[in-house]
Amino acid sequence: MPTAIWNNKIIAEASENEVIVLEGNVYFPPQSVDQQYMRQSDKQTVCHWKGTANYFDIVVDEQTNANAGWTYLQPKDAAKKITGYIAFWRGVQIVA
Repeated sequence: MPTAIWNNKIIAEASENEVIVLEGNVYFPPQSVDQQYMRQSDKQTVCHWKGTANYFDIVVDEQTNANAGWTYLQPKDAAKKITGYIAFWRGVQIVA
């Protein structure tokens, strides 16, 4: 079961058939992400084939991992399958 962990807290957890692996990143369905640890960031980036990514800070025990999660709310057609799914980086450990 893929699990995202940061600062010893489970941030997201889903079954293998619920996640989407794309370009080496594990995208978790939004309902599998513990929203108490997520805070919307102002950061956005643009991918030429996926579209605009919106970022989240992860906040655990008063520590912040800035822009450590991202999602595509309105991806381009080629990436529609990851709409609303959330992926992580910057020290977030993904375990199977």
